[in-house]
Amino acid sequence: MARKRETNIFSLSFLDIMSCGFGAVILIYIIINHATVTTSQELNAQLMAEVKKFEIEVKEETANLIILRNTAEDQEDEIVTTEQLAIEVINTIRQLESEIANLQQDGASQDISIEELKSELRELEEQAANLEGSVAADETAGRALRSVVGEGDRQYLTGMKVGGQHILILLDSSASMLDKTIVNIIRRRNMSDDQKLASKKWQRAIKTVEWITANMPKDANFQLFTFNAEAEPTIPGTDADWLRATERADTDGSIEGIKKTIPQGGTSLHNAFALAAQMEPQPDNIFLIVDGLPTMGIEPPRKSTINNSGRVELFTSALKLLPNESPVNVILFPMEGDPMAAPSYWRLAQITGGSFLAPPEDWP
Repeated sequence: MARKRETNIFSLSFLDIMSCGFGAVILIYIIINHATVTTSQELNAQLMAEVKKFEIEVKEETANLIILRNTAEDQEDEIVTTEQLAIEVINTIRQLESEIANLQQDGASQDISIEELKSELRELEEQAANLEGSVAADETAGRALRSVVGEGDRQYLTGMKVGGQHILILLDSSASMLDKTIVNIIRRRNMSDDQKLASKKWQRAIKTVEWITANMPKDANFQLFTFNAEAEPTIPGTDADWLRATERADTDGSIEGIKKTIPQGGTSLHNAFALAAQMEPQPDNIFLIVDGLPTMGIEPPRKSTINNSGRVELFTSALKLLPNESPVNVILFPMEGDPMAAPSYWRLAQITGGSFLAPPEDWP
């Protein structure tokens, strides 16, 4: 009788385990390789999106640079024209001086003619001095104040003269007025109200308003608005009313109002300019005290952050709400991280016929 062949159970189990293990290794390799390819594709898509974003920003900044270069060329042409006018006036002065000397040497008794010539000479000398001052100021580097003529009164290069019959002061009271650095603004925003009111930058802004009101003409009317996300007068209930500079209650009340105002929130030029447009009669001199471009429009923004190009768009949109033919004198306080603020506000002063001042820390 044939003997039955014994089956080795251990050998079969070992082969099964080895087969399953090898299959598992292959499966894990396939999964890892697929995940690596997917992650690489996602990273590439994100990088391409970032590259496109930077390309758009570069194009926008290049366009802004071209605008600034064109403006600089226009200013150079104006300087050349002013120098030519100054030379012509100086030549005319010399001719008049020669005529006066001839009349006096000849012993002419035409006193009236001499006095007329002297009067004309004095006027021309004043014009020459103004023209020479304009040329010197335009050519001097680092001079922050720009001079143009507004409807209210001439803004002088050597200082900011307050003129006009209806003077409107717009003071930025957003959170950025607490300090000039973002880190310190965040720190001060979490301090007590008394510490916020005592911040150095805000106190400088209050002193600037005091300087403007102290130098207003005695017969002028004025109004003072603060603005952040909203705009409102410092004396409640006087939204569209002009106050009298000779009324101590009006000037003191306005200053006391800003001394109690706590800087907070975002910056909306739309609401400030819209409130200014409601004034009757229209302001003939506007003083805008601000530290940067707006961060929001009329309505609160949907996003918590905004880039430089977005702030420039908000600024351009807000200009459409300005009262017609009102010169805007800009006093720009320092603020980090806003490189387009200075050229934008300087251009605003130019096109409206106002002046631009980026004051040092000891001003006013």
